[in-house]
Amino acid sequence: MANNLLAGKKGIIFGALNEDSIAWKIAEKAHEQGAQFVLTNAPVAMRMGEINNLAAKTGSEVIPADATNMEDLNTLFEKAESILGGKLDFILHSIGMSVNVRKGKAYTDLNYDWLSKGWDVSAVSFHRVMQVAWQREAMNDWGSILALTYIAAQRTFPDYNDMADNKAYLESIARSFGYQWGVRNKVRVNTISQSPTPTTAGSGVKGFGGFINYAEKMSPLGNATAEDCADYAISLFSDLTRKVTMQNLFHDGGFSSTGVSEAVIERFEED
Repeated sequence: MANNLLAGKKGIIFGALNEDSIAWKIAEKAHEQGAQFVLTNAPVAMRMGEINNLAAKTGSEVIPADATNMEDLNTLFEKAESILGGKLDFILHSIGMSVNVRKGKAYTDLNYDWLSKGWDVSAVSFHRVMQVAWQREAMNDWGSILALTYIAAQRTFPDYNDMADNKAYLESIARSFGYQWGVRNKVRVNTISQSPTPTTAGSGVKGFGGFINYAEKMSPLGNATAEDCADYAISLFSDLTRKVTMQNLFHDGGFSSTGVSEAVIERFEED
């Protein structure tokens, strides 16, 4: 149901790859709510995905950009402001990658070159995006910047590997830069800590099916879907959440506050 919560708002959405992507769902919902935006992803990711279909569906333009490359980001923001006709009201950072996870490297035997690459893509890119926006004064007052994260930043999930460290740093960047944005432009910066969701990136983590099933049994409301996350993101882009900033917002059906559930007790209880 469309309520035009984002009517007149303009933004950039990073990371839509295919219909399983949370960023894809957020783009669809933002379009339904009246927003205009450009879509962007790394050139290699765009060749793997279907982003042009999303662009056609939402009336958006696609601008390839490597979020770890400052020249690419400056070009992206310049083109986005030109296409959209002014400053931005929202940015979504939905980017994450671990070469160590992809290659099956154990946390006790990390390849540090791969670690640096994943850290740059998954976390430092968020700082880069905000720094470019900051230096270009690209955000309207009371805008909203949002990134996606996971509870492995606070709790240990062994097979999540170095992505857990990346997410912890991502959340710290949101707080540190969020203060600066708030003071200067009343722009808010938050992260959504989403339930395990079967995206292309998430499904690459060893034992991911077990993550999802366990979280479902632990969460009083059940796991939040990609569609649910999109609805939540829209609320954070809207004017209804203008005083919410520097927060890591758990969107996980209550998983983060549940010590143990009856379903889990029953699963392991001895006769």
